Amino acid sequence: MALQIFRTKHVTSEAAGLDHGLKRCLSKWDLAFLGVGAILGTGIFVLTGIAAATQSGPAVILSFIIAGLACAFAALSYAELSASVGGCGSAYGYSYAAFGELSAFIIGWDLLLEYGLSVAAVATGWAGYFNNALTAIGFPLPEILTKAPKMGGIINLPASVIILLLMGLLIMGVKHSAKINNAMVVVKLITISIFIGIAAFNVHPENWQPFMPFGWFQTLPDGKTTGVLAGASLVFFAYVGFDAVSTAAEEAQNPQRDLPFGIVTSLVFCTIIYIIVSGLLTGVVNYTELNVSSPVAHALFLLGYDWASALIATGVIAGLTTVMLVLYYGLTRIIFAMSRDGLLSPFFSEVHSTTQTPVRVIVVCGIIISIIAGFIPLGDLAELVNIGTLAAFVLVCLGVIVLRITKPDLHRPFKAPFGVLFPVLGMLSCGALMGFLPAITWLRFVMWLVIGLLVYFTYSMNNSKLAEADDAF
Repeated sequence: MALQIFRTKHVTSEAAGLDHGLKRCLSKWDLAFLGVGAILGTGIFVLTGIAAATQSGPAVILSFIIAGLACAFAALSYAELSASVGGCGSAYGYSYAAFGELSAFIIGWDLLLEYGLSVAAVATGWAGYFNNALTAIGFPLPEILTKAPKMGGIINLPASVIILLLMGLLIMGVKHSAKINNAMVVVKLITISIFIGIAAFNVHPENWQPFMPFGWFQTLPDGKTTGVLAGASLVFFAYVGFDAVSTAAEEAQNPQRDLPFGIVTSLVFCTIIYIIVSGLLTGVVNYTELNVSSPVAHALFLLGYDWASALIATGVIAGLTTVMLVLYYGLTRIIFAMSRDGLLSPFFSEVHSTTQTPVRVIVVCGIIISIIAGFIPLGDLAELVNIGTLAAFVLVCLGVIVLRITKPDLHRPFKAPFGVLFPVLGMLSCGALMGFLPAITWLRFVMWLVIGLLVYFTYSMNNSKLAEADDAF
């Protein structure tokens, strides 16, 4: 019944021209580039070196493979549900179809944390690279304008401003945003290609020894975890964003065909890039020297390629911009979907008649994220983002299994192969990665979910349009 209500409501409203229809303008390659734009960023330019130096050593390659496999299983589940269920709310909509309203709200609330903090955290990293670039050309910003108050500054101005610029871009329309994203992805791929081309001729195999200095997994006396599996839990952040492709369902030209293509293509391509880059990075420089904010540029600098190091820094700025753009986009579409269903205020579900974008939610999110990025240091929040993402992946995989059993005749233009094997493996692998995260991360996650439950039982449950539809049926 939940699936019938969900699909009937959204299909009917779109056909009737009601309910704030979004413009269908994204091709399958636009969707694939959205995925690449979201995935290739912080992971390849920052976390590769940090994970190698502190948790995995040269075996960071294995960490990326393990995290990539977990994502691959989840990606196939996303692809199946995006093609058969649809809707622009990503895992939120799929959870409603499989489990009902309460579970859908919880996972939607979870995704707000994941996407919102991801954008703010990446903006902080982007600001550091941007200020380094200004310093290199002789126009550094005053230090008090590049740090949050807690760090001794007044505001991280570049981090706040870039969010506001992206806000304006998203207001203009998703097609404009996609074109900018595509161009920046090309710049990013060129810089990565330059690194691969240089590093391939400067590999020293002795740098790969010892290959697994931290073992598979161990807990240190201070409670921190290390090893290949702990590294996989960290570099999982590098894959955050491929699920944002599924939030574009209502703006895809042919969602049943194009969404699976965009999700799977972007994930496979980026996983291959991660494996190549991490292998070369630990081959040209000893892993102990990679615990820096820009390990790829740092490695080229150590090799004496100053010009390439500067070029990589440019690629980092472009790369992190696309990550912010796609995650910001995904956040607004999830809030839009929840608002349209009555679980959040209807204020957020209005679409501008000219740009055909949800301007209100874009502006509100932009202002809030801009304030967070400008005034709060977010260096330790990657793990909190990861646990939220992994929880969403577990539910999506479980949703495939539930719908295979309860709705065996549901039209599935794309179907994950080998029955429910891959969804089961996705649940197990993502659940295991959650288990390798520290206890404090679990505590923060639970606190956020408790706040969400208070919102649901005080507002959402009484204003849900989907619940009204349930009564009608």
